[in-house]
Amino acid sequence: MSTIHKTGCVLCAQNCGLEVEVEDNRIVKVKGDKSNVKSEGYVCRKGMNIAYHQHNADRLKYPLKKVGDKFERISWEQAIDEIAAKLKDIVGKYGPKSFAYMGGGGQGCHFEAAFGVRLMRGLGSRYHYSAVTQEFSGMFWTFGRMFGRQPVFPEIDSHETHYLLVFGWNGMESNQIPQAAKELQRIAKDPEKMLVVIDPRLSETAKIANQHLRIRPGTDALLMRAMIAIILQEGWENKDYIAQHTSGFDEIKNLFTNFDVRAAVKTCNLDYDQIREICRQFATRKSCLRYDLGLLMNRHSAVSSYLANILLAVCGRIGVRGGNVFHGVLMPLGSHSDERDPKAVRTVTTNFPPVMGYYPPNAIQEEILSDHPERIRAVYVCGANPLRSYADTTAYEQAFKRLDLLVTAEMVMSETAALSHYVLPSRSGYESWDGTFFPMTFPGIHFQMRRPIVEPEGEPLELGEIHLRLADKLGLIPPIPEKLYKAAEESHAAFGQALMEYAMAEPQAMKAMPFVLGKTLGKAMGSVHRAALWGMLQTVPKPFRKNAARAGFTPGMEMGEELFQKIIDHPEGIWIGLMDPVENLANVRTEDGKINLVIPELRAELENLDSEHEEVELAPDPAYPFILMAGRHFKMNATTLMRNPAWNEGKRYSTCMMHAEDAAALGVKDGQMVRVTTEAGSVEIEVEVTEMAHKGHVVIPHGFGLIYDGKAYGVNVNRLTKNTNRDWIGTPMHRFVRCRIEAVSRNN
Repeated sequence: MSTIHKTGCVLCAQNCGLEVEVEDNRIVKVKGDKSNVKSEGYVCRKGMNIAYHQHNADRLKYPLKKVGDKFERISWEQAIDEIAAKLKDIVGKYGPKSFAYMGGGGQGCHFEAAFGVRLMRGLGSRYHYSAVTQEFSGMFWTFGRMFGRQPVFPEIDSHETHYLLVFGWNGMESNQIPQAAKELQRIAKDPEKMLVVIDPRLSETAKIANQHLRIRPGTDALLMRAMIAIILQEGWENKDYIAQHTSGFDEIKNLFTNFDVRAAVKTCNLDYDQIREICRQFATRKSCLRYDLGLLMNRHSAVSSYLANILLAVCGRIGVRGGNVFHGVLMPLGSHSDERDPKAVRTVTTNFPPVMGYYPPNAIQEEILSDHPERIRAVYVCGANPLRSYADTTAYEQAFKRLDLLVTAEMVMSETAALSHYVLPSRSGYESWDGTFFPMTFPGIHFQMRRPIVEPEGEPLELGEIHLRLADKLGLIPPIPEKLYKAAEESHAAFGQALMEYAMAEPQAMKAMPFVLGKTLGKAMGSVHRAALWGMLQTVPKPFRKNAARAGFTPGMEMGEELFQKIIDHPEGIWIGLMDPVENLANVRTEDGKINLVIPELRAELENLDSEHEEVELAPDPAYPFILMAGRHFKMNATTLMRNPAWNEGKRYSTCMMHAEDAAALGVKDGQMVRVTTEAGSVEIEVEVTEMAHKGHVVIPHGFGLIYDGKAYGVNVNRLTKNTNRDWIGTPMHRFVRCRIEAVSRNN
């Protein structure tokens, strides 16, 4: 007999609502959940195929220990005892900087981070490596300088905008906003609105756009500087907004007033009159700007984010309806980090500071392979697969093999797990209580706590439970009185009172609070993640309480309990807060409460961002004449979360997209094999000749090269990405990788 469950997708950051039919403990049917107030039944093909994520041949059931070159099954007690002992020994000998944590929940399961971060800090380390700083370091760093806090950032108000300008974002395939394809089509089809896409490729989003400009790869920042210059030279800036809501305009405007815009636009291979008209409309209409990895993992990453926000600010489009607005959050995606703080901890070899509390994954190889006495010697990987997700697979393999201890907590035998000393089986997003904190909606604040809908096979645990057991064995949890356990069984009110008394009496309680909640309330609830949700809702900050009150929740001490119960009672997700659009700019957290337009550290790079310098920098390299876009969001990849290739059976999912003229010059045809070579390595891959490609620019998607059920499928593009091909803050330039391409003889 089958059962219908309300849940959510765990394969991308939109987490669309799903209605799932489970029969004999297997997902047998999936459709969009119309009762989900955020996605309203919208779902892409990834969500429709979650069964391939949940049920696959690589699922882990029991703890494993590597003995020789093979894994042996061991008990949880043995695994925790041995790992804890090795961690104690390594940190005791070499200091806390010798330990790094790589986790945080990925696309669908964020609750483990509360426990993983506490475990890391309990060992004295700050080294949290995350995908956030794989993709967004420059963006969040810039937000910190301009808005006062790195986790405070503006996103498009797509419902209200009349003019959407897009740089390097293929929302029709990658989503990234709620109901993305539906929203983009609505804007493009509305005669009163406009969708303009600036992208080297004829992407799926470009195909439906009202206007598409095929910019020269790598010149987005140059174009943005030119656009700001045009707006200021024409007097189209919003003077009242600039005076009221920004600071430093007089100091930075000279960077644009005498700028040669015509030369810059020409270098971008675009038409000046077209760009001028786009500038006029963007400056004078109800406009917003959306950019993504096409900018953020490209040349001038931080400067591009900086210029994007200057462009929005001079046009008065930040914090206003239809522009780029600050979204509300239940829990921020990271913490504010400022490298100017003398207490900021940097990486010991590469000297990178944290951004949002995270360090760049493209630096950890050097941190492990260096001879520094405080080099990283132990890594704990949770729900991540660095050997396929991050730059330079070869360097990762070399580094991870040098570690004294590599532990992977994961639901599958991933490539990273296969290299580990210990592998700990975690429950999937459909076997756990879990949720995410992506701030994707406005003015409402949405949250969905998924509940288990499938029974786990074997002995996997919630990731938070695994972290808790390690912390307990390491002695990181203070003694807990029996009365706290009893109160947890009695009622939430009794537990809340007992917890308050315990926290006041025990000095170490607050530092270990997720573990305390997990051991006590988690035991009563049968889930440490569910207990963490309860605890978090009791201590939400004042701004969120105001938003929750606007959404109808009762102000006061009981709000946390009311929120918790409503969330648990509504597995389809609910609105838990409502922002005040009129007061949106109050989210700016700078000292003067204004958007700070001056970032001294970026001035030199911005001053050199002109046609003359860019023509030199962009000159072709005879050894590597092509530009590789290493990574592509499309409907047939889902990072590395979809291991079973059967979900893409019959589709071309791992190809090198190439312009017809380039293919002809190389003497290759569609479907033929080519060898792509970069400074990092070489791969052989099938060519896909397509109009979507830009001449001289090739595209290989990420998320493939996985070894499933003992067999490799697709090509791992990170064999081609060098970890040192990065900017000054650690962002890899995956969208601008120089390469060469050669036809592979059919006899090879």
